[in-house]
Amino acid sequence: MAKITQLSQLDLNGTYTYADYLTWQFDEALELIKGKIMLMSPAPNVNHQRISIRLGAILYNFLKQKSCQPFAAPFDVRLYDKNKSRVANQDIYTVVQPDLCVICDSNKLDAQGCLGSPDWIIEILSKGNSKKEMQIKYELYQENGVMEYWLVYPVEQSVYQFILDATTQQYKLFKMYPGIGKASSYLFPDLEIDLQEVFAE
Repeated sequence: MAKITQLSQLDLNGTYTYADYLTWQFDEALELIKGKIMLMSPAPNVNHQRISIRLGAILYNFLKQKSCQPFAAPFDVRLYDKNKSRVANQDIYTVVQPDLCVICDSNKLDAQGCLGSPDWIIEILSKGNSKKEMQIKYELYQENGVMEYWLVYPVEQSVYQFILDATTQQYKLFKMYPGIGKASSYLFPDLEIDLQEVFAE
């Protein structure tokens, strides 16, 4: 098999697995969504990185004495169909790199990242994020049982907090936070995040 060293060698309409993904040797960042390549936005801008580091630091400090662990991109989260797939690289068709995620089940962690759904995912939007991409990720995280999902809007300085309804297995908008107050995690009620500090320039 020929080495894949350039994105142009791939069929962007093809279907690939995590086993394929591991063999690719090029610089472009991408994710696999149900076997399809989704190109990631160019390197995040300064404001995106500033928000990510501040949120990551808050999560780390809050969770460091607890069993749950935070991780920041680049960090592979492999999602798979629990009803159909064996847990082998060739049977995994989705690998994403959330900006931040929290994982409470240490059995999901291995040398390659996370195998299974994180408990909490935070995505920080960039100008390059399309509405289609946002919808795909929303549906993907919902389908895979991510309990808490935050969408952070740097320009608007706001946070949308979605919680997975235990009965319907659908997301509901739990709260919308403006960037001037404090946000609380649903999974970790003791955690309060000062959004004015997070969004400060």
